[in-house]
Amino acid sequence: MKIPATPPVWREILENYFDGSPDSVRDVLWHTEVSYRGEYIHWDKLRRLDPPKGYTHEKWWLALKSARQKQIKNLDSLISTLHEHFVFSKPDPIPEILHHIDQDAGGRIEMPDEGLANPQTRNRYLLHSLTEEAITSSQLEGATTTRKDAKEMLREHRAPRDKSEQMILNNYRTMQLIREIKEQPLTQELVFEIHRAVTEDTMDNPADAGRFRTSDHVRVYENLSNEVLHTPPLSEELPKRMEAMCDFANGKTPEYFIHPVVRAIILHFWLAYDHPFLDGNGRTARALFYWSMLQQKYWLVEYISISSIIKKAPSKYGRAFLHTETDENDLTYFIIYHLDIIQKAISELHDYIKDKTHSLQLIEGVLRKSSLKFNHRQISLLSHALRNPSAEYSIKAYQNTHDVVYQTARADLQYLEEKGLLIKRQMGRRFSYYPSDQIDLTLKSEGGKMGYQ
Repeated sequence: MKIPATPPVWREILENYFDGSPDSVRDVLWHTEVSYRGEYIHWDKLRRLDPPKGYTHEKWWLALKSARQKQIKNLDSLISTLHEHFVFSKPDPIPEILHHIDQDAGGRIEMPDEGLANPQTRNRYLLHSLTEEAITSSQLEGATTTRKDAKEMLREHRAPRDKSEQMILNNYRTMQLIREIKEQPLTQELVFEIHRAVTEDTMDNPADAGRFRTSDHVRVYENLSNEVLHTPPLSEELPKRMEAMCDFANGKTPEYFIHPVVRAIILHFWLAYDHPFLDGNGRTARALFYWSMLQQKYWLVEYISISSIIKKAPSKYGRAFLHTETDENDLTYFIIYHLDIIQKAISELHDYIKDKTHSLQLIEGVLRKSSLKFNHRQISLLSHALRNPSAEYSIKAYQNTHDVVYQTARADLQYLEEKGLLIKRQMGRRFSYYPSDQIDLTLKSEGGKMGYQ
């Protein structure tokens, strides 16, 4: 990912046009929109496109920037390393997207019967989202553990084998911490607590966890070219900047209204921009986004993973930061990007619940005809086993997945073994269960025709 081209200074373009033909400048200023085909376009892309008839690229950029200036709001408390204010605006489609997020994430969301309204399945979806966010947020920062090993570690509560697994476990615990502290106002010490949770046993110097960096040699680099993408503020400025960030997070600044979702997104950017720690800044920034959203009662955020969406195209994540920094500190680029991430995460949650609901209903239809009696936990396992014939189930993982006591988990699995649906094998000192080769035939004989595909 390369640093995008820095836009020309639009005020200088304006001065040049005034020296020539004021009438043409007047036409530019009154006949344009803030976007190009619905996109809040950056100069780096605009300069590669064919400009409208009668326009040069510079004149076209002047037109866009002049229109945007009418909507810009200054964020006086967030200052760049060049001591300039950050700004933002809310062009279309931001208001519409915010409206949908208000409805979906803060209000009543329409879900199937087996969705988040069902207490028997809600915990499973919460564990799924915590696991996804823990894994993908760590992978964004370099963790190399496979998804299978990471899930096994989290479900069985085993100790991490390496730094990558420790990062994932830390993120998992941090997300649980965020749920516990969501009602608390943000303070410097709370940010430090979140950072300590994110970086436990992963810092070269353990004393660096939960404290400001003292070095001014910290840089954000591009992985392949080793080009410097971002130089954060000086370490001596960090306490004052953190105080300003907490005031912003708690709604003390600015005096005008900022939509809560926009505030959470800016908080994400702010921590990442200031880079106050030697390591773990990205994970801490995303954790603060979750804290802010949950504090503002966007309850659905507990069940979504923004990192899983970011990971699909990580260069876009970095580019959103760079577009903001290179175009007069315009946060609108990052806000639009982040809103799209939230929307996609909510959509993925809908798809996940729909798929799990359909799967569960399918197997329930089969098992309802059976003379055997299965509870919802066993039905969930059987549904998974039918689609994953090589799956492995331990009592500990089953217990943690369904949040039941050990005796209940063991009884559930033993019952399925007795009915010929699972096979028990000893692995060292513990037992594991595997789907029987005859699981589908057994269910057929018990429930008649299966009726699933």
